[in-house]
Formats: sequence, C-alpha cells, structure tokens
Amino acid sequence: MTEAFRAETTIDRPVNEVWARLVDWDDAARWMSGVERLRAQGPTAVGTELIFTTRGKQRSSQIAALDPGRSITLRSTQGGVTADYAYECAPNGSSGTRVSLTADCEMTGPVRLLGPLIRSAIRKADGGQLDAFAATFPRT
Repeated sequence: MTEAFRAETTIDRPVNEVWARLVDWDDAARWMSGVERLRAQGPTAVGTELIFTTRGKQRSSQIAALDPGRSITLRSTQGGVTADYAYECAPNGSSGTRVSLTADCEMTGPVRLLGPLIRSAIRKADGGQLDAFAATFPRT
C-alpha cells in the first residue's frame, strides 16, 4: 500500500471513551467526511461489513484488522482501488488519548496511473477527519 496521509490528534478523554465513540457506527456520519449514513452488518469484529452512503450512493467497507480498544483498520475496495484506513488509540498522559489515522491506498490495473491523483483526493477529502472526530467531544 502507498500512504495517502497520516493524521494525529489528542483528545482529553480516556482511551475507553474515545474507542467507544470511534466504533459507534451509528454516530460515525457526524465525523466521517462525505458519509451520510453508516451501519454495521454485525458486531465490531474482523470481517464485519460496514455499509455507508456517500454522495447518494451505497458503498461498503470491511473491518480488516482489529485490536479492541487499541486499533481498527477499515478496508474499502472499489474498481481497482483498495483503501485502508487504520485508526489507533493510545494513552497520552494521565487522562488523554492520542488518536492516529493512516490512510493507505493501492491501485491495480489501468487505474494505477491515477494513483497520485486518487491519493491526493483522499488526503483532501479525509485529511481533517480526526479533527472532526475530536470535535464530537465537548470541551471540559
């Protein structure tokens, strides 16, 4: 995979609280840019499909990797493009959580030529995702 972007933020909440919000799929559209609706086709586990609506079209993603309370990777494949969004939560200080997101994108076939443009579009569309996620936590 080739990295499209990496982002990091710190949230002044304990890891368990941040993790619970991160995997609250019913609430994810509040902070996932361009996502109008998202629902899980089962519990949060490797292999669970996530169905989401973006720009009026239904798409799907799958939980590709999971370390509960610590990290989760969502994988979407569409038309020769595979994108992995890897989220990690780690303690930061006595009560905060450092959250990181690495978006990787790999292209196959003719679409490979568009790789730099696709990664740039992903960076532009989702580069602020963690800031939007952090904004869902009221300031203390």
